[in-house]
Amino acid sequence: MSRFFPDVFRNPAIRASMIAIFTFGMAGAMTAPYRSIVGIRELGLSDGLYSFLAFASAAVNVVISVLLGNLADRLGEYRSAMIGACLFGIVGYGMVYAFPSPATFIVSALLPLPIYGALNSLLFANARAAMHGMSRSDMVTANSGVRAMISLSWVLIPGITGLVLSGASSMLPAYLFASLSCVLCQGIILFALPKRAGAMMAEVRRLTYFEALRQVVSPQISAHIAGVALITSTLHLNDALLPLIATGAAHGRLSDVGILVGIVAALEIIFIIVWSRIARQTGQMTALAAGTIIYALFLGLLGFASAPWHLYALTLLAGIGAAAIISIPITYLQDLIADRPGLGSALISVNVFASAGIGALVFAAGTWASNYSGTAILSAVTGLSGIALLGLLQRRNAVVPADAEVR
Repeated sequence: MSRFFPDVFRNPAIRASMIAIFTFGMAGAMTAPYRSIVGIRELGLSDGLYSFLAFASAAVNVVISVLLGNLADRLGEYRSAMIGACLFGIVGYGMVYAFPSPATFIVSALLPLPIYGALNSLLFANARAAMHGMSRSDMVTANSGVRAMISLSWVLIPGITGLVLSGASSMLPAYLFASLSCVLCQGIILFALPKRAGAMMAEVRRLTYFEALRQVVSPQISAHIAGVALITSTLHLNDALLPLIATGAAHGRLSDVGILVGIVAALEIIFIIVWSRIARQTGQMTALAAGTIIYALFLGLLGFASAPWHLYALTLLAGIGAAAIISIPITYLQDLIADRPGLGSALISVNVFASAGIGALVFAAGTWASNYSGTAILSAVTGLSGIALLGLLQRRNAVVPADAEVR
């Protein structure tokens, strides 16, 4: 029986973190597929302003994530920081629904929601602290379980949201649902999460903030981050492009968007496991290259979609490719600074910022020079350029991540 429900998930802190991160994922799953529709089509933001907001929001998020993570390290616990971040989520989503206007959307995107986004890393850090003293295999199992909960929320929630709002004239109620999911997440943090999951900060404090920053921005490390960011930016671009193409060039409905996202998320859960096994046999770079090529093929074909069935036919490619891009870069980035787990994990937040920025720039350039379909093709080229850069770096042996071929 333990094979189906490993004992590591009986740890109260890990179990509560998994449930909390599911509710955190719910808020994003309810709004992300429809964010561009609400911002551009309902509230009247221009494509350029929407792109700027995506970039600025990512910048604020990475700064806040670092500040809150450092504060939590100094406090020796994550609970207080998580409670504060969750409050901003309740306010950020709620204000867009209660006071819909371009100004409210902009303010929400620039402050409350980026602060709430820091809850993601705090929840992962809380689970990591609870794993202190566990065997490596148990830690891998626990990390996989926590990560899978986000994908699970994307399996269940977008389709339900799309169906509930399929007859509505506006997608703004999705923001009300997201605010309520933040309330639920807050309740889990307050009443189910142990007050102290454990302490494992001693190793992280060996570097000062500026020393750690210099190591992160060193040419050897930043070059690898740039390559990974080019690849993962395709996920951000698809988030913006899929609903616009689905309800535009493909002549689909809003309900199709939620269903499509749910199907892809379900496939991601399955193929995250498959890619993990492939990476152990072939190495991370080979697996990541294969996944990137598959996802680039999906984006390229997305640019030619002209009917709803085209989008549904592409979900298999999307799920297979996205699973690789979601899962493999996490280990790759951590391995870049393998001797410092905390700093190595911080590269994940840096990559999120960099990939969102690249995605915003590609979206702005693509929509300026072409249309949404043309931008999808440009997105495919962006992903392929990322894997080409990583391949070049590997050949030159600029940096070989420790245990890079171990998954």
